[in-house]
Amino acid sequence: MSWTCLLAFAGHSALDPAGPQAARIGGLWWLMFWVCSGVFLLVMAALAVGLVREEVPQRRRVSRVVAGAVVATALILFVFLFASTGTGRALASLSSGAALAPLSIEVTGHQWWWEVQYLDPVLAQRVTTANEIHVPVGRRVRIRTVSHDVIHSFWVPNLHGKHDLIPGYDGELWLQADRPGVYRGQCAEFCGHQHAHMAFLVIAESPARFAGWLDSQRQSASPPATPLAQRGHDLFVQLQCALCHTVQGTDANGRIGPDLTHLASRRTLAAGTLPNTPGHLAGWIVDSQTIKPGNPMPATSLGSNDLEALLAFLDGLK
Repeated sequence: MSWTCLLAFAGHSALDPAGPQAARIGGLWWLMFWVCSGVFLLVMAALAVGLVREEVPQRRRVSRVVAGAVVATALILFVFLFASTGTGRALASLSSGAALAPLSIEVTGHQWWWEVQYLDPVLAQRVTTANEIHVPVGRRVRIRTVSHDVIHSFWVPNLHGKHDLIPGYDGELWLQADRPGVYRGQCAEFCGHQHAHMAFLVIAESPARFAGWLDSQRQSASPPATPLAQRGHDLFVQLQCALCHTVQGTDANGRIGPDLTHLASRRTLAAGTLPNTPGHLAGWIVDSQTIKPGNPMPATSLGSNDLEALLAFLDGLK
């Protein structure tokens, strides 16, 4: 079922850079590709010549060829060394410069989802969401990384290389998106049974659209608009939902699962496993274990009327 959700992002690749760091990494990859391709062709050509020639080459000639190959190999390795070192320095240089202050985000890896918090000196202005990272185009983003349980790896191929999240160690990376788009990210370190279903999206948008999104995320959940949604709200806070999830503006303050204050505004469910539609949400609520076995969310026994009311409430969390 996850393929249905993620096919739209299947074309995302480290060879299609959308930011300065990914461009540097892509440049290093292409350098290695062309140099190694040239070496391969030369070796194949030498092999072909050796197969078709009838006379045995003189030992002195063979020695010269081998010595030349050793020197060429050493030079190539030094080129790769300097290119790799330069790329590493360029990746780190994004943390300095630029007059505009960077956007600060904390990303926490859980088994198996991503918690995203937009940091702000004023606690009331902080925003917490899950499995989606919105960033303004052209602005540096400082991402502080934390692991809640095991080693995870944060990877957005179009924007940056892989970055490990190690328990007990706070890491940091910088990235920048140079063009608008939706870029798929993935945990790139095996972290348990549902490692493959631990994806996220980076949504790069204009500064104005990003500012509007951030302002809306700072608001509490909208009150239920219909009696059915109100009944769903009551069910949410009375059932085990409120023990695991937070919905700002309600009595639900659980910290185990993702913050659901603006659930309906997100594109996917269960860390990129499903598209965010009422039908998929209903299936996830009733029995998430058939969709993502081993995840910490238990099955929920609800009648059809109660499920309809709960979906009406969750659909209003925009």
